[in-house]
Amino acid sequence: MSMVTFGKPTKHVALPEWYARTREMCQTADTRQSDSINLRAEGRQLRGETAIKTKWDTYCNDSRLHDRVTELSRWQEVLEQCLQAVENETAKLTEEKAITERELEFLVTHLNTVAECIRQRDKRYGNDLVLSDKGDAELKSELGVIEHLKDLLASKCHAAWEEQNRLSEVRIKLQLDIGDKKDTLAVDKENCKMTKHCAGTSYKPNPLRIPKRCIPYEAWLEHSRYSKLNADNEISASRRLREAMFSLREKSRNDLQSQHDSTDYALRHRIYETQREKNELQWQHQKIMNEMEKMLKEVTNLEQAVLDKTNSVKLVETRLENRMFRPGAELVQDDAQSGLVDEALQLRQTCQDLFKKIDDGKLVIVSC
Repeated sequence: MSMVTFGKPTKHVALPEWYARTREMCQTADTRQSDSINLRAEGRQLRGETAIKTKWDTYCNDSRLHDRVTELSRWQEVLEQCLQAVENETAKLTEEKAITERELEFLVTHLNTVAECIRQRDKRYGNDLVLSDKGDAELKSELGVIEHLKDLLASKCHAAWEEQNRLSEVRIKLQLDIGDKKDTLAVDKENCKMTKHCAGTSYKPNPLRIPKRCIPYEAWLEHSRYSKLNADNEISASRRLREAMFSLREKSRNDLQSQHDSTDYALRHRIYETQREKNELQWQHQKIMNEMEKMLKEVTNLEQAVLDKTNSVKLVETRLENRMFRPGAELVQDDAQSGLVDEALQLRQTCQDLFKKIDDGKLVIVSC
């Protein structure tokens, strides 16, 4: 019995073609295997390189962060020293300004004293109200010196007030700068402590963005240097101002003392001259009083002399009157008559002279 065979309805491949396809698949497998081996080798190399690069990048950035922390700490310390120096200088300047203000108040008191001295001297009257003597000149000179020194001290006090404001402004800027550096140090120190295994790390939306107010490192360094330089300049200016205020106070004391000594000498000399003239006038007054007393006695004596001449006048006039009644030829101008006439005339002249002396003496007494 014969069997019936049926062929598949698919396309048959020839044996050579089958061998060719088999070899092709082997070659493809070898190629893919070789590519996989190369890719795995390159992957291992890339993993090694990236691990090393990541490690070194992390190490370098850790070093940079530590260096930045060190630099910030150094600048913070420098600025804190500047801040302390500014505060100390402000305290010294405030004390120096207070001393200068007290010196200014003393000058105002001294000015009022000198002005009162001038007013008191203006109360003089009569011949003692001299137009301009040495005392007045020195008092007015002292008044001018005090006003000039007062203006200088007032200007220094105003300059100190302005310097205090500048130091206060520098102090505020330093405090703000130090505060910013402290906050920055806190951020960078926290970054230094962080590692890739920390729980606080996470992906961020845009970590590569640059803030609007971000400045270059050179600008930051220049700002820090300027803050220190500005503080040093203001401290130096304040020290120079304090030295100028001290020198001005010493100069004002010396000038004022010198002028005060000159004024004191002029017033003492004027007092000496016045006392000398007073003593001289008192001596002259005493002499005049003594002379007036003597003149009064002399006038009294002259009046007594006039009284003493009264009886003599009466006598001679009575004799002359009696001789007028001589009779006849006996009424002659004889020697006796001539002598009586001469005596009467002499007595009248004598009385006139005495009265004149009395009037002159009284006039002298009245004029004294």
